[in-house]
Amino acid sequence: MRKAHITRQTRETTIELTLNLDGVGNYKVETPVGFLSHMVETLARHGRFDIELYAEGDVHVSYHHTVEDVGIVLGMAFLQALGDKKGINRYGHAIVPMDEALVLASIDLSGRPLFFYEDLNLRGKITDFDFELIWEFFKGFALESKSTLHVKVLSGKVLHHIAEACFKALALSLRQAVSISGNLIPSTKESL
Repeated sequence: MRKAHITRQTRETTIELTLNLDGVGNYKVETPVGFLSHMVETLARHGRFDIELYAEGDVHVSYHHTVEDVGIVLGMAFLQALGDKKGINRYGHAIVPMDEALVLASIDLSGRPLFFYEDLNLRGKITDFDFELIWEFFKGFALESKSTLHVKVLSGKVLHHIAEACFKALALSLRQAVSISGNLIPSTKESL
């Protein structure tokens, strides 16, 4: 089983996360940011990853640190659970509609941390959650998982739909990329 357990504590956040890449989409998520919890649950269910997450943070200051650090810890967990990456597909992509929203996500579990993001310059709040914080989550995830991640909002008006489509597209891309399709490391370098 490809699993990981990460604990990370800073002056701003305390996060504990358990990940099973070969799960069925079960989750137990406790964070002080309701929308973040909903998005991690969405990622678990649509990616079919089992995730247990407990997070505390200085939300009296801002949700920023908690959202970013959960992305960081999730990226660390994926990297750890993938091990030597032998047999994985390596690449994954998805285009996800969510009502009027349409989002593309593409990932390469390359060992080269890069992040590219376009969101039509939309800004605003989803309840009390700043929409631009999803950029911080994905950036933290991409850099710590050492993957190349592209997330591009193709269309949309309702921020909740756009954010949810982003997380669903990432989930489906990751499911494809981490799936086992052979027994070799998918690189002519024989290393990722």
